[in-house]
Amino acid sequence: METRGAPARLRGTPSWLLNQTATVAQRLVADGFGAEGARRYHYSLLATLEEFGPTSQAELGRRGGVDRSDVVATVNELSERGFVERSPDPGDRRRNVVTLTEAGTAHLRHLDEVLARAQEALLAALPRKDREQLVRLLNQVLEHHS
Repeated sequence: METRGAPARLRGTPSWLLNQTATVAQRLVADGFGAEGARRYHYSLLATLEEFGPTSQAELGRRGGVDRSDVVATVNELSERGFVERSPDPGDRRRNVVTLTEAGTAHLRHLDEVLARAQEALLAALPRKDREQLVRLLNQVLEHHS
């Protein structure tokens, strides 16, 4: 992505810089996951299940940042590959509870490595100290707006 030809006015605004960087980051992550037959939604849902344990599909989508309309299809994909199991909620038979399997945990670990390589590629121009500071600052901005 060529940004040097952009007007200085744009290159001096954090919103434009974040947007341009996000585009690069999304491409790197999508390419990395795609090479493994995975998508960002797969990673989001697997990571959510690992951290918070078995949960309903609706809660899984909320916590994982996946739109409701995409949760069912993503859970179906993960289930077909043996990474999650879906079972009726004993407290409410209208709902399903999704659980991470051993294979899902192993796949998540592999995707962690893929994601780490994408992060490394994204931030290759920065020394470790600057990377850590960038992450802290971005978290601070996000927390402020949450």
